[in-house]
Amino acid sequence: MNNNLFDNLNDFLITELNKLNIKFNNEIITKLIYFTYLLHKWNKTYNLTSITDPKDMIIKHIIDSVIGYKYYNGNNILDVGTGPGLPGIPLAIIFNDKKFYLLDSRLKRINFIKHAIRELKLSNVIPILSRCEEYNPSINIDCITSRAFASLKDMILLTKHITKNNNCYYLALKGDIKADEILDIPDDFKIVDNIKLNTPLNLGNRCLIKITKV
Repeated sequence: MNNNLFDNLNDFLITELNKLNIKFNNEIITKLIYFTYLLHKWNKTYNLTSITDPKDMIIKHIIDSVIGYKYYNGNNILDVGTGPGLPGIPLAIIFNDKKFYLLDSRLKRINFIKHAIRELKLSNVIPILSRCEEYNPSINIDCITSRAFASLKDMILLTKHITKNNNCYYLALKGDIKADEILDIPDDFKIVDNIKLNTPLNLGNRCLIKITKV
């Protein structure tokens, strides 16, 4: 990774994580920075994200993906509407003992994810080119997560056929969420937690909505 834009990003990421009382080892930090580099490089050609400044990518993509990392339990985690691998790839870098299934319907995003997997040498990430409603996994999914994908209701309706495992739960990363969206979830599901996340000031309010079957 020979790029002057990224010379100081290691220190920047560590500083911002320290503000949130989050500490990762050097290997994790290095891989998170390299993923940012790959995203920035591919974005110039494939328009994977509207965020173009590397430091903004660190705040709005990397930190936003990992601030709730300690709430992810289970071995098989499905990231629906993953886009260029967010939050799935940053979380997979942190948890090398968990499998992350990254689902998106856009080929260019899946191609980028495959490239990132090779470059980062991630053996625990499985990219899936599919629409949510058409995906039928052969394994039990423990957690379905998303970041800026859809309303809670739509997220559940598009994926409820995947929740074969009775202990499967949802973790939806959200900003400000209105009461109407919470009340609108299907009756056979319930919100069990609304976790307020500590975030950088320029990221705004963020929370994780945990949902389980009734």
